[in-house]
Amino acid sequence: MHRHGYKGRKLHRNAAQRKALLRGLSISLIEHGSIETTLPRAKELVPFIEPLITKAKRADLASRRSVLSALDNQSATNTLVDQLAPQMGGRSSGHVRVKR
Repeated sequence: MHRHGYKGRKLHRNAAQRKALLRGLSISLIEHGSIETTLPRAKELVPFIEPLITKAKRADLASRRSVLSALDNQSATNTLVDQLAPQMGGRSSGHVRVKR
């Protein structure tokens, strides 16, 4: 089978399980500051969490609700919008780094 045009990794999960995995990794990353996981999971986490951080930097009600709908965790959303996003104010992208 060809791989042309397929974006992202399946991580041996169906769509709902992948979404739950990325959501859980994101919440752990926000709460703890860094996480230890496998390289493919970390590489898939970056495109998932980068737009959330960009939305959180706007800090208005609509962006807060958008982040909340993606994370589905009130405390992680509050931490991201109120504490972490203002620290990354001068940066336009590259908020998360994968370290081996």
